[in-house]
Amino acid sequence: MAVSHRYKTWKTPLHGLILWSIFFSIQGHSQYTDVINSNRPGESVGAFAVGTGIIQLESGVFYEQQNHSLFDTDSRIFGLGLALRYGLLFESLELFYEGIYQNQNITFNASGLEDQYSGFGRNRLGLKYLIYDPFKNPERNAPNLYSWRANNTFQWRNLIPAVSVYAGANFILGDNPFFAPDDPSISPRVMVSTQSLLSPRFVLITNIIYDQIGSDFPEWSYLVSLSHAFRNPRWSIFLENQGIKSDRYSDVLLRTGVAYLISDNFQADLLIGGSFKDTPSRGFIAGGISYRLDRHTDKLKPIEDQEPQIGRKDMRKKKKESGKSKKKKGKQPEKKSSEIEG
Repeated sequence: MAVSHRYKTWKTPLHGLILWSIFFSIQGHSQYTDVINSNRPGESVGAFAVGTGIIQLESGVFYEQQNHSLFDTDSRIFGLGLALRYGLLFESLELFYEGIYQNQNITFNASGLEDQYSGFGRNRLGLKYLIYDPFKNPERNAPNLYSWRANNTFQWRNLIPAVSVYAGANFILGDNPFFAPDDPSISPRVMVSTQSLLSPRFVLITNIIYDQIGSDFPEWSYLVSLSHAFRNPRWSIFLENQGIKSDRYSDVLLRTGVAYLISDNFQADLLIGGSFKDTPSRGFIAGGISYRLDRHTDKLKPIEDQEPQIGRKDMRKKKKESGKSKKKKGKQPEKKSSEIEG
């Protein structure tokens, strides 16, 4: 969720000019950032990969209370979430694993009986690939050295998002009480993720997901997340809406939370959220950390390869243009000594 860590505002035009000249000496467009860029604490997934040479861990614990009005049950769920992200082969590609192991204590109010279940509520593996990055264009991405407003307020062009696609699969391991016995052990999952930098302090992320493909209960869902960085860029907050639609379960969830950047490679977070229905009603709280092992190295591109070489024809053209300007200007007549003295 960390919003202010990917793009920084320059304190002075000189700082921006120096840093941008360094940036464009790097080959290609790197997904790597100076500080960690985590998907936590929300469920939405950003469009950008972590970059090559990066191994990133995102983990946390959660507690959820569920009350089902039709079944007359109360549930308490404790769990541990884990995500592992790895920059694979090149900057735009990321290998992504997600897992949740949970324990559910359920009470049947009508009979007073209690039961307990444990297992993986989520176990996924997939690849995410960035297919379009509007910030790859140097002219669009360069800061305006003459206008503070242009760099720090909303521009309509900022709505153009970076876009990535995800393809992966869900895995059901063994006898899992959180899934039906006839659910397939492997089911595909696809997603489109977009990310827009609305301003230096606001980031909008959207996800469209088609899940459990090929099962008896395929699922459509969406996620919309808006993040905001404070003046102290170590702190950021977010608001997230999730909609889920399938024949088995449909819901609308709302989450909000805060993240704190402890160091360049270490982030802590806290989240609360809930649902709008009572079949079941859901309320949850979660807290966690994100940590990356940074072994990233940039491939340098020689300066002479960054811009077209100036050939002899170009030099002759420039010489002719400079000669014409001199002729037009002409020589200034020398003043006589009498004119100078008088």
